[in-house]
Amino acid sequence: MIHAIGLVELTSIAKGIEVSDIMAKTADVTILVAKTICPGKYIVLAGGDVSAVQQSITAGAELGAEYVVDQFIIPNVHQSILPAIGGGNEVTQVRAIGVVETYSVAASIEAADAAVKAADVLPLRLHMAFGIGGKSYCVLTGEVAAVKTAVAVGSDVAAQRGLLVANAVIPRPDRQVIDSLL
Repeated sequence: MIHAIGLVELTSIAKGIEVSDIMAKTADVTILVAKTICPGKYIVLAGGDVSAVQQSITAGAELGAEYVVDQFIIPNVHQSILPAIGGGNEVTQVRAIGVVETYSVAASIEAADAAVKAADVLPLRLHMAFGIGGKSYCVLTGEVAAVKTAVAVGSDVAAQRGLLVANAVIPRPDRQVIDSLL
């Protein structure tokens, strides 16, 4: 079971591939995602126990040095985050949606984790910098009040790092909007 996740986001693809190797070799982690993202960046997401993820991310960030755009370690990642990264959580009813848009993938995942821990919401999806100029966003759903709280908390996490682009809360979104997000 994955208790912690960590990510290193780099401006170099070659260095990103090298970083993924050192992260895998440094500690007993599972490389969950290692791939290119727009605009010509590379992300490496690792999971495992907290100490292993910390060691892996530290080694990756040190090797990546000046190519590191962003990074994080989330010690007790919420169980809904990995499915959202993988394409989305199964949702039966959408009452409201909230969106937190950031300048980095790392900031978006951190914001989503903080948001789902702060209120009774579920991440519909995390869109990671594909075709959107390196930005990323998370879409959350739940009751209107919970979505407002979650978006405020997630936005604050990204804003504290200077990586918040914008946010939105939409009560009773039109079905076409929901379908476009799924």
